Amino acid sequence: MQRLLTTTILVGLLVATAAAFAVTERLKLTKSPLMPGTKVSKVFSPTCSCARVRANIRIKLRRADALTVTVLDARRQPVRTLVEGVGARRGLNYFHWDGRTDGGALAPDGTFYAEVHLANQHQTIVLPNRIALDTTKPLVKDVTLNRDEFSPDEDGQADFVRLKYDLSKPAHLLLYLDGRRILLTHVHQASGSVSWKGVANGAALPAGTYTLEVGARDLAGNSTPVQDRWRVHVQVRFIRLASHRIVASAGRRFVVGVSTDAPRYSWRLGRQHGFASGPVLRVRASDRRGRYTLTVTERGHSERAAVIVR
Repeated sequence: MQRLLTTTILVGLLVATAAAFAVTERLKLTKSPLMPGTKVSKVFSPTCSCARVRANIRIKLRRADALTVTVLDARRQPVRTLVEGVGARRGLNYFHWDGRTDGGALAPDGTFYAEVHLANQHQTIVLPNRIALDTTKPLVKDVTLNRDEFSPDEDGQADFVRLKYDLSKPAHLLLYLDGRRILLTHVHQASGSVSWKGVANGAALPAGTYTLEVGARDLAGNSTPVQDRWRVHVQVRFIRLASHRIVASAGRRFVVGVSTDAPRYSWRLGRQHGFASGPVLRVRASDRRGRYTLTVTERGHSERAAVIVR
């Protein structure tokens, strides 16, 4: 009798194990009700006044169903019910979260998840992709320049100014001139450097002193407030003469200072012309009295001075 009971129990266990295995294998073969193409926004900021002001939740269904979509916090606690029992078609369905709780308050910065309940299929699925809510604006902590005066004439001598920066968080660096953005870095990091060649809106700037504003924008779309941008002053210069009015004696040599980073430049005075180098230009004045124009040129950039011969 004992042997019969033992055999019966063993058979029962084998049957139960086989049944459980069959159910498990069947579940493995059952396709998920959510198809590839289901995705959520990685990061957003409900306070950025930008394209990423809300989180997008895209759900692609294998077949139509009644959906309840809920936003959960990092502890998997409900924060906001976006829709409840709404009819959803087969294919793509779009939902959006503005970053607020069911009570209307702005949810704190942190990590969130989207939960999808399919009423007809009696399934609840928490999407594994995280949604980061980030409202912290990146601030500029420090900016240093390798030079505050440069000559963007492509002669290989001080053609650009390099800005080394430190930010409060990883972000894209932004450079502004007269309130207009002139540069956006591709890299997203908390510190680094960027070079500027004196170009704004696709055009090279003329010689002069300019005030650049340095800001940043993070992946959530948060930007450095205008009043908090870091300001630096740089001077774009090309070849320059120390004086724009020179008085010389007829037939005598005169000198004038030349400021340039070029190793060589050309000059012209009346019918005379030639090349020179260094910070001092020595030229012989005309034998005839009168007013002449001295022109110095380096890589297409020129400076002129009136030469009065007496």
